[in-house]
Amino acid sequence: MIICLFWYIIDYIDVKFGGTNIKESKADLNDKDKLVQGKNTDVSTELVLVNKKYSLSKNYKPEALTIPNIPFADGTENEENHVAGIIIKPIEELVNTAKQEGVILLGNSAYRSYKSQKDTYSDRVKSDGRKLANAYVAKPGFSEHQTGLCIDMTNEDRYFMKGTKEADWLGENAYRFGFIIRYPEGKKSITDIEYEPWHIRYVGEKAAKYIYDNGITLEEYLGK
Repeated sequence: MIICLFWYIIDYIDVKFGGTNIKESKADLNDKDKLVQGKNTDVSTELVLVNKKYSLSKNYKPEALTIPNIPFADGTENEENHVAGIIIKPIEELVNTAKQEGVILLGNSAYRSYKSQKDTYSDRVKSDGRKLANAYVAKPGFSEHQTGLCIDMTNEDRYFMKGTKEADWLGENAYRFGFIIRYPEGKKSITDIEYEPWHIRYVGEKAAKYIYDNGITLEEYLGK
């Protein structure tokens, strides 16, 4: 009994790394262990909100995980080359269109399991301290990468920042394919994440265009 109680406590702490955990948000899992929703959240899968308040079950895995037919940066892990099936066509079209317009984009990091995100967060805390880790790395269960709906892009120089041809193209064109810059510049007070010009998230073409045209975030679009 003592051992069981010990593992229960560890598991509870693991889920409650920060933000609103499953119990606090009164979220429920259905019998297929779908995405954990915060209270009053009623959106389609591609519009699911994952941030420091709304988390995923540590057992959640996207449907139809597949490696898209796009070039990836050297050294990326096999797991991180996968995306949810729903974004295979959009991400391939985005990368191919960019190439036709003279811009070479490389995939860098897409899907990450709960365990992988836990390892990534722990490593960042060890190397840079908890404050910097919290600013740039989501805690396990609170990462969009677990949804399979987002992907970090890079360029051949591995320097993907505002002002580079690749980052500027992505910022101006991602919405055409149903993606948004998930953590835009000047919006940290809303997203609680520093500006990341490389991190794009699939939300569907209609939502992406509205978010782009109005210069808002996914939180603002969903009213969260």
